[in-house]
Amino acid sequence: MEEPKLLHSVTASVAKVVVRHPAKRNAMTAAMWASLPPLLGALAEDPAVRALVLTGDGNTFCAGADISTLQGSPLEAQRLAVAAEEALAAFPKPTLAAVRGHCVGGGAQLAAACDLRFAEEGALFGVTPARLGIVYPSSATRRLVSLVGPATAKYLLFSGELIGTERALRAGLVDEVLPAGGLDARVAEFTRVLASRSLLTQAAAKEFADGRTDRDDHWHKAAAASEDTAEGVAAFLERRAPRFTWNAVTSG
Repeated sequence: MEEPKLLHSVTASVAKVVVRHPAKRNAMTAAMWASLPPLLGALAEDPAVRALVLTGDGNTFCAGADISTLQGSPLEAQRLAVAAEEALAAFPKPTLAAVRGHCVGGGAQLAAACDLRFAEEGALFGVTPARLGIVYPSSATRRLVSLVGPATAKYLLFSGELIGTERALRAGLVDEVLPAGGLDARVAEFTRVLASRSLLTQAAAKEFADGRTDRDDHWHKAAAASEDTAEGVAAFLERRAPRFTWNAVTSG
């Protein structure tokens, strides 16, 4: 039996993190939760990385937390999950969850912490703490509400029921739904677009969209010191693809 783990790779400026636990539909063990923040930290510091994709191995995104890890210390297990979720939400570059199959419990928690979510038709989403008598973390609850609104968040949290891609798209939990077999190609295409855009614009927009109100001066100074604006305007006028160079790792 293969050891549960998080796999990662970097190709064409896009990092890919894969949840792998085939024996339990990619459920997250305590060790997997604990390993995610340092992995994300290393990828954030890699200047070659301009976007990140989170996905599951095979035909399942993530079926939640490995329930056996809750038998010892449920509060500690939840602490690890929240730390991983917050590290993912704080990742300073665009993040995208590529979802097929079940995206449930802790899996939905991780997907919601990404900036965007693309799903293959037939995927199922559920937030299931009510099935186990668990108090869902306040941070995860607020993030869910910000995505789908209070009514749908309550429906998911109160019932623990699973919803399909059509309702998830309508609710705002999913940004795009792809036909069977089309997810990988669309994710590859879209992340190529993300990697070609200004990371300066993306990083500032991510903070502002997430509610930061104390960084206007920081980003104005970063823009003034960057060559991205001049390059973008020049490329537009010259009808060529821009070559954006700003990167938080190398620009300080």
